[in-house]
Amino acid sequence: MAYLEITLQIAPENRGAAADVYQKYKQPFLAQIAGTTSKELLIGDDDVQLLHGFKSIEGAKAYPDSAMFNDDAVTGLMPLLSARPEFRIYATA
Repeated sequence: MAYLEITLQIAPENRGAAADVYQKYKQPFLAQIAGTTSKELLIGDDDVQLLHGFKSIEGAKAYPDSAMFNDDAVTGLMPLLSARPEFRIYATA
């Protein structure tokens, strides 16, 4: 198992719109991106995180290069971001 964590800087007043983008692409992500296991939206006081579960590190590394990520998710979130997203990949032990 592996996780791709994407940290987003989104102003509190725009977090509802970010949640709408998340909901719109959650099921297509799970159905169409190979090797996915989960997708969660974490809303904190300082930021918003998207936690994507994959069966392998390779899947986690490949998703940011996918058409779904670049054409759909990024397009929907871009107007809401106040800074560049941060990407981290974690492997489970």
